[in-house]
Amino acid sequence: MFYDICTVFWRDWVVLKRRLPKFILSRMVAPMLYLVAFGWGLGRNIQVGSGSYIDFLVPGIMALNSMNISYNSLTPLCTERVYHRSIGEYIIAPMTPSAFLVGKVLAAVLRGLISSAIIMGLAFAFGATLNITVFYIVVLILNCVIFAEVGFFAALSTDSFEELSQVNTYILLPMSFLCGTFFTTAALPDIIRVFIDILPLTHTSYLLRGIATQSPVAWESVAVLVLYAIIGFILGMKAYNNQLK
Repeated sequence: MFYDICTVFWRDWVVLKRRLPKFILSRMVAPMLYLVAFGWGLGRNIQVGSGSYIDFLVPGIMALNSMNISYNSLTPLCTERVYHRSIGEYIIAPMTPSAFLVGKVLAAVLRGLISSAIIMGLAFAFGATLNITVFYIVVLILNCVIFAEVGFFAALSTDSFEELSQVNTYILLPMSFLCGTFFTTAALPDIIRVFIDILPLTHTSYLLRGIATQSPVAWESVAVLVLYAIIGFILGMKAYNNQLK
C-alpha cells in the first residue's frame, strides 16, 4: 500500500514540478492583495487585542488559502472522470482505493503547504510577527487534508463543472468570509454564529491564530478537525467505490 501511495503522489509531484514556477507566482497574487488591502489599507490603524490587525489577519489568510488550494488540487479529477474518461486507468490499476485516495490527498497537502509557505514569507515581509511552531504546521496539514477530501468527494460525485462549481458557491465561498478569516465570529448574530462555529475552517482559523499568538491550544478544535478528516476519508472512499459499480 505504501508503494501505491507513493506512486500516486509521485505522479502528481512530477506534474507540479514542471509547473512549479508558475504555481508559485500565481499563488502570490491573492495573498499579496489581501495583505495590501486588509493589512496595510483597512487594518493599518486597527488593533486586535494586544496585537496588530495584520497579525490577526495572516493566520486567517493561511487557513483560507490552504482550504482553496487543497480543494482545487483535486477537482481536476472531475475532468478526468467525466470528460477524458481516464479515471478508469486508476480503477483497473492494481492498487487499493485507499492508496489512491491517500496519495491524491498527500499531493494536495503538498500544494497547500507550498502555498502557505509563500504566504508566510509575504507576511513577514509585510511586518507580521507570528509564532510559527511544528503544531502550527500540523494544523495546516489537517486543514489541507480535510478540504482535499472534500475536493476528492466532490470531483467523484458530480457530473459536470457546473455542478462542481456549486460546491464553491454554496460551501467554500461563504466559509471564506464568515469562518473567522477576516474578523472574529463573535461579531455575527447568535443564530448564524452557532452554525459557523461548527465548520472546519472556523476551527482552523482560531487554532492557527491562537498558536501564532502563543495562546492556550483549544484541543476541542483539534478533535473537531480530526473528526472532519475521518468523515472526509469515509466519504471519499464511498465516492471512489461508487465508481467501481
